[in-house]
Amino acid sequence: MTTIKDIAQQLGLSAATVSRALAGNARIPETTRDRVQALADQLGYAPNRAAQSLVGGRTSGFAGLVLTDPGYGREDSYLGEYISGLGHGLAETGIDLFLAAIPQGQSELSVIRNIVTSRRADGLILGRTSEVDPRVDYLIAAGFPFVTHGRVLSDALPYSWVDTDGTAAFAEAFDLLYALGHRRFALLTIEEAMTFRHHRTEGVMQAMERCGDPSVTLTIATSPRYDPARRVQVVRDLLTADPRPTAILAMFDSLALNVLHVAESLSLSVPRDLSVIGYDNITSAAMARPGLTTFDTDTFSSARDTGRMLVERIKSPDADQQSLLIRPKLVLRASHGPAPA
Repeated sequence: MTTIKDIAQQLGLSAATVSRALAGNARIPETTRDRVQALADQLGYAPNRAAQSLVGGRTSGFAGLVLTDPGYGREDSYLGEYISGLGHGLAETGIDLFLAAIPQGQSELSVIRNIVTSRRADGLILGRTSEVDPRVDYLIAAGFPFVTHGRVLSDALPYSWVDTDGTAAFAEAFDLLYALGHRRFALLTIEEAMTFRHHRTEGVMQAMERCGDPSVTLTIATSPRYDPARRVQVVRDLLTADPRPTAILAMFDSLALNVLHVAESLSLSVPRDLSVIGYDNITSAAMARPGLTTFDTDTFSSARDTGRMLVERIKSPDADQQSLLIRPKLVLRASHGPAPA
C-alpha cells in the first residue's frame, strides 16, 4: 500500500510537505500540490482519514462500534451479520466503520470517552444496552452523535435507537403454546440487567394476564449469560423439577439450544415431552435437531437501519431523535408441538 513516505521519496520532498500538499495547504505552491496529487493518483494512494482528523481537527469519516469482552453478539453468526449490515448502512454515504476492542481491565466507558475527546469517530453505535446505561448518559451529556441497538428502560431520555419488539414476540410465543394445550411454562433468562430481558419477560406476563387461566404456571429460571457450566446446570435443574415445565421460552437462541442438548441427555423428546422456542434465528437454530422454532429479527437489515440512522444524527445533530421498533417474524420449526397428555 502506497504511503506518504513513498510519494515523498519519489518526488524528493519531505513527508510533511507531501502531507500538506495532499491536504490542499495554500502555503505549498500550486505546482507542487499538482505534482504530489498526480503521483498520488498514479500510485493509488488513499489517505488515512483517521490520522488526518487527529492532525487537522476535521471530521474523521468513521463511526465506531465498541466491542466488549466477553463480546457483543458473541453467539453464533450474529456479530458477523450485524457488522456487515452496519457497514452497509454507513458506507452508503461514505462513512467507514471501525471496531474498538476493550483492553482487559479497562472500562468500556473510558474507551468511549477517549474516542469522543480525540474525535477519532464522528459517531458511535452502542450495543448490549442495559436498563440503566451510563454510556447513554455520557454521550447525551457530551452532545456526541450515537445510536443504540436496543433501549434503556426509561422512555424519557433523548437519544436515537433501533430495537426489536421482544414484548410482542414473547407474547406471541406464549399464545402459540397455550393454544397447543401447554399450561406449565418456564422462561429461561439471564442475570445481567439487559433491557431486552425486561421487555421479553413483560411479553410473557402480559399474555398470561390476558388469557386469565388460573391453571397456567410460570417458572423463571436465571443463569449468567457467559458461564456455560452454570447455564447447563440451571437448565438441568429446570428439566428435572417435579413437575417440570412442558414449554420453555428462552431469552435467545443459544439458551434454547442448551435446553435441546440437556433434554437429549435426559432422554426427553422434543417436542413430544417438551416444547422449546428461542429468539434471534441464528444459523445454528436451523441446524439443530429438532430444528428450533424461533423469531427472526433480520439482523442485517436492523443493523443497516442503525447505520443509516447514525448518519442522520451526524448530518443533523440538532434534529429530533429517532426510534425504530422492528416486529420479528416467527419461524416455525420442529421444536414445538402439542402439550403432552
